[in-house]
Amino acid sequence: MKILVLGGGFAGIETAIKLRKYGYEVTLISERDYMFIYPISIWIPVSKISFEDTKLNLFELQKKHGFNVIIEKITKIDTNNQQIITDKNTHKYDYLFIALGMSKVHIKGLENTHSICGKPDEATIIKDKLNQLVEKGTGNITVGFGGNPNDPTATTMRGGPAFELLFNISHFIKNKGLRDKFIITFFAPMAEPGKRMGKKAFQKMGGFFERYHVKTHFGKKIKEFTKDAIVFADETKLKSDLTLYISGGDGLPIIKETSLPQNETGFVKINELCRVENEDNIYVIGDAAAIRNHPWAAKQGHIAEVMADVSTYNFHNMIIASGKRKSYWEKLHIICVMDSGDGAAFVVRTSKKEIMIPLPIVGHWLKKGWGWYYKQSKMKRMFRIPGM
Repeated sequence: MKILVLGGGFAGIETAIKLRKYGYEVTLISERDYMFIYPISIWIPVSKISFEDTKLNLFELQKKHGFNVIIEKITKIDTNNQQIITDKNTHKYDYLFIALGMSKVHIKGLENTHSICGKPDEATIIKDKLNQLVEKGTGNITVGFGGNPNDPTATTMRGGPAFELLFNISHFIKNKGLRDKFIITFFAPMAEPGKRMGKKAFQKMGGFFERYHVKTHFGKKIKEFTKDAIVFADETKLKSDLTLYISGGDGLPIIKETSLPQNETGFVKINELCRVENEDNIYVIGDAAAIRNHPWAAKQGHIAEVMADVSTYNFHNMIIASGKRKSYWEKLHIICVMDSGDGAAFVVRTSKKEIMIPLPIVGHWLKKGWGWYYKQSKMKRMFRIPGM
């Protein structure tokens, strides 16, 4: 039995690990030889950690967990012939787990922006650009995120990293003694950005903006990005020397080209078992999957791992002819330790409750501790806490 996992991120790695725990031989295909831990990459631009600190080498993970690793770029997913074509080889499969993430909603001039949720090396580019402005001693910094009108979950919690980067930059500039020399603005096309975290959390965001001396610019559709400004639909402009923007999510072209069932955005339609509709041997997990019936839900790393757990559990029980099944719908929730450089806020949202608890000072160390724990537990150097 040939099992392939596509993608070396949160969803793909956790899927490969769980399949090995069930005793299956599995091969993971990734275009990078490392997993990038996006939640802690917010500290690269402000020089609190290095790029290397955010990486987990796939071959070291392979040694610890026993799955196979192939570093190749996937060029085609051929479900009709049950094969994956890469820039180097063709790989046959009996069962397939797709964990390739998503693409971006394109806006004119997007190349004039940088994203903390884009390619990993973007974090170091932001760091260099920020340091150049600090050396200059003044500037306009804008941070924002967008959505996808065709899919509310495609906005995801990428607002979380945007807020974190925003507050960390403000704290960083303050420590440089330059706070009054910079104008920092948070912008978004929606009228109430961050509301996905819940009404209570959204209401408290105003206090964060005030504390970190952040101006706001909400509710205007973005027309384009230029090298020194953001241009809105009404032709007004927001001056910007450094534009940091997390675009709304869109389906990957490589998935849109397949015959897999998709929603308007290009995310693959799956059932609550994480199995693709009308397919017995394909599962899609993480950002590439369409989340239905839960419009408030968000695509986060830990939800990707929840889906990895659910999909592999259901796969295993199918193989052994057991009637046991799990639903990822029952496990959907938003959870975030939103770091601000000198503290954090603990945010939880489920279908029934909303929580936001400010955690001055200790919150920052809590998130740093999570980053350490995540790496150590993935490398089997310490016990893994269930659900974390």
